[in-house]
Amino acid sequence: MSGEEIRGRSRDLMEALFRKLPSGVGSSRKDFELRRRDLHRVLEEGVGWTLEQGFGTREDRAHIEAEGCIPGADPSRVSDRALERGKRQLGTVGSGNHFVEVGRVQEIFDERAAAAMGLAKGMATVLIHTGSRGLGHQVCSDYISVMIKAARTYGIDLPDRQLCCAPVESREGRDYLAAMAGAANFAFVNRQMIMHWTREAFSELFGSGNGGLELVYDVCHNIAKLETHRVDGMATRLCVHRKGATRAFPPGHREVPERYRHVGQPVLVPGDMGRCSYVLAGTEAGYSETFGSACHGAGRVMSRKQAKKAAGGRSIVRELEERGVMVKGASRATLVEEISDAYKDVNDVVNVLHQAGISRKVAKLAPLVVIKG
Repeated sequence: MSGEEIRGRSRDLMEALFRKLPSGVGSSRKDFELRRRDLHRVLEEGVGWTLEQGFGTREDRAHIEAEGCIPGADPSRVSDRALERGKRQLGTVGSGNHFVEVGRVQEIFDERAAAAMGLAKGMATVLIHTGSRGLGHQVCSDYISVMIKAARTYGIDLPDRQLCCAPVESREGRDYLAAMAGAANFAFVNRQMIMHWTREAFSELFGSGNGGLELVYDVCHNIAKLETHRVDGMATRLCVHRKGATRAFPPGHREVPERYRHVGQPVLVPGDMGRCSYVLAGTEAGYSETFGSACHGAGRVMSRKQAKKAAGGRSIVRELEERGVMVKGASRATLVEEISDAYKDVNDVVNVLHQAGISRKVAKLAPLVVIKG
């Protein structure tokens, strides 16, 4: 499906997506609520549970980091409060910088990698950025308290309370990793279900099977993972903490899906709702210099408060529509906080990644329809 086909029905698509995908602070689904035992399975099994319920295909699973399930998850390490927050939030976008963006491939930089990823100039795309919703937020809040106490127990001097921590192999460290793995699996399922309902919207409007949408890649962001990397020439087991970052593994790595192994893992770098986003590919240089990591977005240059002040009196919806982008959010507040001016220019950010060899450019995506929280 081409971006031009989308442009012809962009308003209809925007309304269909907004109806199907609840967004905003505390958003939940009235048509879908998990029983406790099913929620435990989501945390333990990730996308395996999703496919069993009919949300997605086996081909999807092959194109998800860790095949959609981080091992070692233990629902008993997740609080009742976190579980309660999560049980009605699968398939919801959330708020802040989370979004569903329909766009088109504006430019191809690496024909070989783009062909492997099924990307071609002018093709319609969908980019989904959301995570573990209230469940993950609560897991984080719960374990901050645990880690502050643990730091005192293990004699760790904290220059800032936000750097609270515990040894990885301690009871507190193991408990947190088990809870975080569950939250990551919840996030995989959440994005998979959003993709399912997005496919439904495309199918209803354009009549193509499965909405004509094939998954390129789903990758974690803001996660700690135990991985083996070379340090001083020796294979070393590390806990790699990717905060504000995402994985970017190189060609040949066994954890890169077979379809992409000759070109490297797809790396997704969202920009902002008025400019563009990028698909990159992981490199050997990035693997050795950054433990296989890249940024997972452009990054803010304005606080939310500053963005609100800068957007005062402006019609953000009209401004974007004049640039060919249809946008709808759960509230005006979110739209003004997420204005393009609030972010670095992702073109500059990606050029740094490319020129430094951390990842290489594959395709540039221009937005057409954006759903914000």
